[in-house]
Amino acid sequence: MREGWEYKKLGEVAIYPNKRMSLTNISGQQYVGVETLVKDRGGVAFSEELPNVDTAIEFLENDILIGNIRPYLKKIWKADRHGASSGDVVNIRIAENFKGRLDSSFLYKVLSSDSFFEYDNSNTHGAKMPRGDRKAIAEFKIPIPPLSTQQSIVSELDKINELIRLKKEQLKDYDNLAQSIFYEMFGDPVANDKKWDVESLGKVCDVRDGTHDSPQYLQESPYILITSKNLVNGKIDYSNVNYISEEDYIAINKRSQVDDGDIIMAMIGTIGNPIIVKLEECKFCIKNVALIKFFNESLVSNKYIHSLLNNDSYLSFIKSQNKGGTQKFVALGTIRKLPIPIPPLSFQQQFAQRIELIEQQKEEIKSTIADLETLLASRMQYWFG
Repeated sequence: MREGWEYKKLGEVAIYPNKRMSLTNISGQQYVGVETLVKDRGGVAFSEELPNVDTAIEFLENDILIGNIRPYLKKIWKADRHGASSGDVVNIRIAENFKGRLDSSFLYKVLSSDSFFEYDNSNTHGAKMPRGDRKAIAEFKIPIPPLSTQQSIVSELDKINELIRLKKEQLKDYDNLAQSIFYEMFGDPVANDKKWDVESLGKVCDVRDGTHDSPQYLQESPYILITSKNLVNGKIDYSNVNYISEEDYIAINKRSQVDDGDIIMAMIGTIGNPIIVKLEECKFCIKNVALIKFFNESLVSNKYIHSLLNNDSYLSFIKSQNKGGTQKFVALGTIRKLPIPIPPLSFQQQFAQRIELIEQQKEEIKSTIADLETLLASRMQYWFG
């Protein structure tokens, strides 16, 4: 407890509005469902499509919307417009008697804290699809310092967030530069406007996939099973992996041993996200993930194939081969038949050298982002922990 600060239950300073509104006169850019909120405090990714319902709960600008399914996903957004939300979203609005005493941006920072999400996640019901408890959320204690202090804290945290945003924009600029170099050297890979020879991916590489079986998962193990969900933003996300036994690890790797320099790619759900494997201390194998291995006398380099699979035009082509309905997937046979333009290896090597310089710059930026995110977490813990 800080001297001079009030502490109130969320239910004392805010309300859950429940006024329903018709969706007839709004666009998809005004509708928020739990599927629209982006995990890990990522805000909203709007869709043009509206759900097949007549009405939803009205929200106003500055309301705070929190995903109420699987609170550990940390889905939250401070509304910048008027719209409607689904019943799987908790809509929080500052109560009339606290307007002028509680800044909406400050309340958003409090509810974005790990302290809140840990509390929310500890008060869920339901096993397979845990939901937050609105009554419990209303009991969460909100610190209320003087208004000037609230605004000062918001300003401090916003400055760190802005630095993180700018660094992430730099990463996008480098990704765009890499795409530009690819087009400059190789042309459009789908149109093949430079008239390179073409071979199927299965002819120039060894293309496999991981196990289709579901081994028994363990609470803890040195052996990890990687699936499509773990391939995120060009790297393996180890925060939500499944652990398996050594016996299953050995059995799976008889089919699909992953080696340094191989490429793995999501083929179910989110299609793409190719990664050049750099084996770390953990021992992993794969399930329902495409594995691309390279021959000793290969006509293609892993850097070239990685950039090809990441190319916007080519990725759209791959996605057009989708075989699924609700659950999107690209079949292994389809991946093996993908047409691959084959420029001279000398060109590919020149390209790889230029990309390596870009990757070095990106790693420096990623390190800076990690430091800034650590600083942000530290300051959030200082104020709200």
